[in-house]
Amino acid sequence: MKRIIAISMLFSLLGAPVFAQDAAKQEKKEAVKSHLKQHFKPYGFIRNYFTYDSRECIAGTGDLYFYMPKDENWNKTTDPALREDLNDVSSFRFLSLTTRVGLNIVGYKWRSTEFSGKIEADFFAGISKVGTGAHAVSGTAQFRLRQAYVALGWDSLPMLNGKEMARVDLTIGQTWHPMAADLCDVIALNSGAPFGPFNRSPQVRMDARLGKFVTLTAAGLWQMQYNSTGPDGQSAEYMLYSKTPEAYLGLSVHNKGFLMRAGADVLSISPRHLGETNDNTGNPVTVTVKDRITTASPFLYLQYKKGEFSIKAKTIFAEAGEHMNMNGGYGVKKVNADGSYEYTPTRTSSSWISLVYGGKVGAQEDKHPQKLQGILFAGYVENLGTKEALATNTDGSLVGFYYPRVKNMNRMWRLTPTLLYTVGKFQVGLEYDITSVHYSDGKLDPANGLSQNGLHWVTNHRVQLMTKYNF
Repeated sequence: MKRIIAISMLFSLLGAPVFAQDAAKQEKKEAVKSHLKQHFKPYGFIRNYFTYDSRECIAGTGDLYFYMPKDENWNKTTDPALREDLNDVSSFRFLSLTTRVGLNIVGYKWRSTEFSGKIEADFFAGISKVGTGAHAVSGTAQFRLRQAYVALGWDSLPMLNGKEMARVDLTIGQTWHPMAADLCDVIALNSGAPFGPFNRSPQVRMDARLGKFVTLTAAGLWQMQYNSTGPDGQSAEYMLYSKTPEAYLGLSVHNKGFLMRAGADVLSISPRHLGETNDNTGNPVTVTVKDRITTASPFLYLQYKKGEFSIKAKTIFAEAGEHMNMNGGYGVKKVNADGSYEYTPTRTSSSWISLVYGGKVGAQEDKHPQKLQGILFAGYVENLGTKEALATNTDGSLVGFYYPRVKNMNRMWRLTPTLLYTVGKFQVGLEYDITSVHYSDGKLDPANGLSQNGLHWVTNHRVQLMTKYNF
């Protein structure tokens, strides 16, 4: 008996280090799991769109990102029986391009500095055009970066009055443009564009919350995905040679369910760095030039939420707002003897309003609460023409006018009622979008950059069903 006890004790002593190592490994594994769970928050959704359009449209991302209906395109015939608008053709598509994944990184701190970050990506239209048709209808989706930034925060900073405290956040990386951060309530991929700004850009942004109700925001931004237009189309090259970041300054006032935000965006780009002039013998020669155009776009945003009701509204006066997915551009107003150009921007007034009402429905005792929401969006855009007259050649044509979409759009409006039903993490939405554009014959008046002859309305009816599973 004593021998058995002694042998048992010997095995216990020999096995203790092994048990201790296993316990340590398990403890380390649990610590890693706890760390990951505490600091890394994955999220995303799987989203599908089923979309019908009553006519040909200007759109991107597999025709899901809708801008406006195309102008009439009448065939050339003298036979009334065969005369028809070639853009008056309906279409249907089913795509899941906009499925998204993201990772929030939170909870790190060094002394008084808080650190956080975000990486977000989704699938984009890697679809390629085939044949001679009007649409890109074949291919596979590409994975693209949406947001990637690090944020530093400092809390409980004393203010000059000695009574209230301030908080300062510094964001470095790619995220929403400050003018585009407040989006309307629609299920459409365009989030209300081109009636409101839509832009994510690399930036350095400072948000200073001064007391309880006021936040001051200042940012310097660069262009990457959403670019200004120019002689070579839309490109980040014009900012590259300007060597000047886009600048934003804004002020927010927030109290309970009310939010007011006002600000202005200033952009200065160089459309050309090479020009042409004549030497002393009269021969043309290529020279470097310092072309530049500077624009300013102010905006105002209002929001009020109470219970199951919310209302949002935004208005913006945009000078050459094409880099924010709005209607806009600019043109040449003067040709100088040294080969450089002077420019004048187009001006556009864009406004939208969205209302949401709805709450819980049915039995809510289970783990999948239900909610039915009614949403209404309305938007209006007015083309105000160029700020100054455009320069013309000897034959009367414009020296240069850079406008990435349709130059003969005078005004447009959109009305979008939506029903959105949520069951736990699953959503299904049905949206009807009616967008109407006031087109002209396309001949621009150099005095104001407007085309106001042959005016006619063109309307598209879009019906869209969306399914979305959030995780």
